[in-house]
Amino acid sequence: MAKRWFVLRVGTNRENRVKKTLWTRVQTHDLTEKVTQLLVVTERVTEIKGGQRRTVERKVYPGYVMAEIEVDDETGKVPPEVWHLIRDMPGQIKFVGNPDDPDKPQPLGPDEVTKMLAQVERLKAEEPGKTTMDFTIGEHVVIREGSFENFEGTVEELQPEKGMLKVSIMVFGRPTPIDFESWKVEKKQD
Repeated sequence: MAKRWFVLRVGTNRENRVKKTLWTRVQTHDLTEKVTQLLVVTERVTEIKGGQRRTVERKVYPGYVMAEIEVDDETGKVPPEVWHLIRDMPGQIKFVGNPDDPDKPQPLGPDEVTKMLAQVERLKAEEPGKTTMDFTIGEHVVIREGSFENFEGTVEELQPEKGMLKVSIMVFGRPTPIDFESWKVEKKQD
């Protein structure tokens, strides 16, 4: 028997609940040798919102759970007991695969599995706390706090590790690049 990775489509923000419930059902039905792993790929990200820095866990593939399932060597099909266990779960849970035949799920290819597992390992080893900011270079913004309140400018540089932006604003008729904390800046509403 060979093990293959399959992708299950679930409701967004239900990935962890589905993973936990499915794993409980696998254990209850004594199928742990057929379903060996369930995986929700996540990364830790630091966000700055409203001047507050917080670390959150964000799903890399929202709406999907990865499942390693032992398949039949000759046919490559998911065992019927596993198929029914997954398909009979409450909620909308479906195998991702062949659109012409929804009853025949497509396993991930070897290169896709290698990439996914390498990404999981990289994310585990990565320093937690990568900061994200909801700005892009060249975007028009308005300063909302400080000496330059209500000045408009253009984002020139992002410094997510510091939570800072470099914004070019007009001071005495000249464009002047100034560093601002990201929470003191907001996108300009057109």
